[in-house]
Amino acid sequence: MLAAFRQGTLTARQVAVELGLSRSRVYQLYADYLRACAGRREAQWQPGCSGGDHAPVWPAAVTDLLRKRLKSQPPASYSFAASEVLRLCNFQLDRAQVRRWALENGCAPAQVLPRPKAPVCRWQRTRIGELWQLDATPHRWFPGVSVAFPLLNLLDDCSRCHTGTKLYQRELLLAYLDFLPAAFLAYGLPLALYVDYHSIFFSSVPGALTQLGTALAFYGVSFRYAPTPQAKGKVERDHHVWQQRLPAYFASEGITELGLANEHLEALRLHRNRHETHRELGMPPQAAWELARKEKRSVLRAAPRCPWWPYVWSERMPLRVGSDGRVPVGAQRVRLEVAAGTKVILCHHPSGHHSVLAGPPDRKTKPVLLFTNRPR
Repeated sequence: MLAAFRQGTLTARQVAVELGLSRSRVYQLYADYLRACAGRREAQWQPGCSGGDHAPVWPAAVTDLLRKRLKSQPPASYSFAASEVLRLCNFQLDRAQVRRWALENGCAPAQVLPRPKAPVCRWQRTRIGELWQLDATPHRWFPGVSVAFPLLNLLDDCSRCHTGTKLYQRELLLAYLDFLPAAFLAYGLPLALYVDYHSIFFSSVPGALTQLGTALAFYGVSFRYAPTPQAKGKVERDHHVWQQRLPAYFASEGITELGLANEHLEALRLHRNRHETHRELGMPPQAAWELARKEKRSVLRAAPRCPWWPYVWSERMPLRVGSDGRVPVGAQRVRLEVAAGTKVILCHHPSGHHSVLAGPPDRKTKPVLLFTNRPR
């Protein structure tokens, strides 16, 4: 056929139709055939193997997981499905491959919700720990559950590393007192937290600090206040990612309980840090974090081994010992070995137990514990 094409008795289109090839492939073969003719080897010439489809066959575990995520209600996004395949099956896919497979196998969602327009990005900080964005987003995370539980989210402004992500029953002071020290122990103390004007962060009394602000100031961490939600664009966009992913994930896994949800959420957070390339940075957040450390672009400080640590991260209330030598602790009155009328500090810890101190946190002294019902 190529000889006939060379003589002009067949056209390239006719050859392509007869061989079931594209015209470009016909011309590739024809060029190779002409080189053989130039060497007088046309009688021995044979076409080489075509490029073909050399993509590996997807394992059954991959396709089963894709069906599970994409068929849930609500369905997972294509990017999240690809991320889950890498996390759980160690199989690399991109969003376009998942989308093409979903369309071919009837797993594509019937309707794609429009994505809200992202606000203009503020320039990021150059050092890790210089500014961490902190925010909470309530959402209906679980299938069939109408309660909107708050998700607390903590994001390093420089590397986009997720230093903390956790669901809570309600957005209370105790939730932040549980959430923040865990992140500080894992990653270190930042210089400032970027927050809004929520009453947990901002005091209506000029110059005064809230109890959370006082706890942070004890370890040299301050607040910076965003004038609008759009000013915290990085963490707001991250909320949108979690709102897309988690309902689909919890629905496909049948998760409706906070404790179990947070166990899975921790694995998802670490995977996003280590393996998902950030579109602005061009690398995963953990890689950006390590690069900043290598280049000595870090202002993080290690969490101190301080005896006040468990009491600073508690909800504190001043009390006066009654005439009977007792103070109210929860639903009971506890006797203390101090004089009546003495001022003490009642600490309500995030774990639920209580402690009574002789005085408030002070760097110059050590805590004097008068009572605790902490389980051993």
